[in-house]
Amino acid sequence: MHIYFMGIGGTAMGSVAILLKQQGHAISGVDLNVYAPMSDRLRNAGIEFFEGFDAERLAAQQPDLVVVGNVIGRGNPEAEWLLETRCLPFVSLPQLIGEHLIGHRPSIVITGTHGKTTTTALTTHLLLESGANPGYLIAGVPASDLPSSAMGSADTPFVIEGDEYDCAFFDKRSKFIHYFPRTLIINNLEFDHGDIFRDLEDIIRSFQHLLRLVPQSGNILINGDDPKLLEWVSREAYSTLWKVGFEAHNDLQILDFEEHSNGSHFRLQLHGRPWLQVSWPLAARYNARNAAMAALATGLQIDPAHPDSFLSPESFTRFRGVMRRQQVLFSNEKLLLVEDFGHHPTAIGETLVSFRNRFPGHRIWAVFEPRSNTSRSPAFQQLWPVTLAHADEVWIGAIHRLHLLDASKRLNTRQLKTDLEDRGTPTHLFESNAELQHCLLSQLANVTSPLLVLFFTNGSFDGIMQASVCEAQRLNR
Repeated sequence: MHIYFMGIGGTAMGSVAILLKQQGHAISGVDLNVYAPMSDRLRNAGIEFFEGFDAERLAAQQPDLVVVGNVIGRGNPEAEWLLETRCLPFVSLPQLIGEHLIGHRPSIVITGTHGKTTTTALTTHLLLESGANPGYLIAGVPASDLPSSAMGSADTPFVIEGDEYDCAFFDKRSKFIHYFPRTLIINNLEFDHGDIFRDLEDIIRSFQHLLRLVPQSGNILINGDDPKLLEWVSREAYSTLWKVGFEAHNDLQILDFEEHSNGSHFRLQLHGRPWLQVSWPLAARYNARNAAMAALATGLQIDPAHPDSFLSPESFTRFRGVMRRQQVLFSNEKLLLVEDFGHHPTAIGETLVSFRNRFPGHRIWAVFEPRSNTSRSPAFQQLWPVTLAHADEVWIGAIHRLHLLDASKRLNTRQLKTDLEDRGTPTHLFESNAELQHCLLSQLANVTSPLLVLFFTNGSFDGIMQASVCEAQRLNR
């Protein structure tokens, strides 16, 4: 079958295209810009792709199926041709994944506001360590040698991150609706994606639809420390429900959690019985919960009757995490530079608390770029000061694509600066990231006592992180 990908340069689109190429399908695609490393991956896989959309070229290719990426909107010439002629079948990427990658395989779908990518990567890692050969699709880049995608064996589970965002311009359902989980993980649930959801209740409604797709013989793992989540899932679940968390009422409980500069340590006990002692390089309480979720999901897949009868602590020790999640960019005795994909106040707050616990002798600077659709909006105006005040000093970069937002629909960074300073937290506000970079680099040259700089962004931050690393390396010579 010839499958044509519109928006093939995206990480998920390109990865799926490569997997289907490996299955023997003829693959081609198009995008406005296809940058390295995805351009190199596609060429190495023997996939032809074009720069710029062209309806006549698509008509001449006559593929058997067109996959329309989430970035494709109305007005795109190829999309308009598809709608006008209706001569080629087209689907969203999540529908393609559900039908052509997952199929009838048991799927392990990891959802929630935070921790999806890490938990997906860890569950895949644990299944591989246990001798399974799962298929998987990871939204981020694992820090170990684990590739970001693989088909695995036809009779083994498929592990995938279940995003609640919509699928395509013609399919506004959440992506995870197409994945039909046999094992469903809900790590947490908070308001996010303010561009497509009205409020938290709107998001919960989408998760309720997902819950109804889990078979009665399946398993649902939830954050049992979240009372609202626990209340509605307990009421509506048709499948076996497992509560995971730190509190005593959970089926799988996390105990004796401790953090240190090289990671963290904790114990797991299932239904009151000791199971595992974990010492690993990841830190923060949310990562301990991610680990517990992944361990239980793997155990239920390997031996449903005795999910705690396998796994060794060394399996966790060998897991290196995911790139851009608490990733150390530079370290010496005076300066520590860390990049984090944080863009939601809850996750950023927990990350700051974790680094405070692990590096009590360091001053902490939080360098924050309001970049995601929700972090750019006023949705968390009252919560950001509470969260960022965990740092000793806050640096606020320019709001990403500020010109596209009306004043009433964007975060008031001046008010945020005032609110932080009212809490006693020195705050620097910049109208451009170039200005922030210039000021930050000049300050790095004057570091005299241990300093930890945490960059929070889900984008490039206009090269500030790379420039900071180069400056730190220069000063360290």
